[in-house]
Amino acid sequence: MSKNLGNRKILVGYLILMFIAAFPGLLGAKDVVMGKVEFKADSRIEKTSGVWIDDQYVGYVRELNGSKSVLLLPGVHNVTVRQNGYKDFTQQVFIQPGKTAMVVVSMQRNLSGKYPSVTSTLKIEVDPPRAAVFVDGEFVGHVGEFEGLGKGMLIAPGMHKIKIALPGYRTFESDINAVPHQKVEVKTRLLKSDNPLEAPLVQSNSSNGKQSPGTEDSASIGH
Repeated sequence: MSKNLGNRKILVGYLILMFIAAFPGLLGAKDVVMGKVEFKADSRIEKTSGVWIDDQYVGYVRELNGSKSVLLLPGVHNVTVRQNGYKDFTQQVFIQPGKTAMVVVSMQRNLSGKYPSVTSTLKIEVDPPRAAVFVDGEFVGHVGEFEGLGKGMLIAPGMHKIKIALPGYRTFESDINAVPHQKVEVKTRLLKSDNPLEAPLVQSNSSNGKQSPGTEDSASIGH
């Protein structure tokens, strides 16, 4: 029953956002109906951590500040922040109409993780770069962390399942076979979803791990 109520709450939220988008002249009423949640983070690890609200991925911490905010229906919502190599940060927020709730993110390292003794490098080039990356079902970061010169993800050699997901887009999934000491690349462009209810709960206010030892811009995951 609680799961069904949660799904209905998200559905209603999406329908409200779609109504606002269709009738921009009514934007003044948006703040009366919806509330906002914003995030405060100090470290690079916290700023690049992924955010889930009511089990829905909405982006990473740094992009949900300033010019962007997350709009939610009034009531209690569950916030989860995830980062590879760190324990999940969870918090319940109470959203009030026209008000902004602030979540101060604090990530704690998961000391139980193990580093693979032999690694391969996974390079990812995906558009949009804010999409979430999953390796073998585990969230490891967003695309922007692993694309570009000198960046990549260290993984154990062997078969891995790669998933790239972002609300509003079709999920991309692929199996890779990583060879020791070699690079494997995943390149794609996510396609827009035909289902409008998969759109993220992110409204723009603008006009329109494990860390690899000795490498700041890489992350590793065991096999």
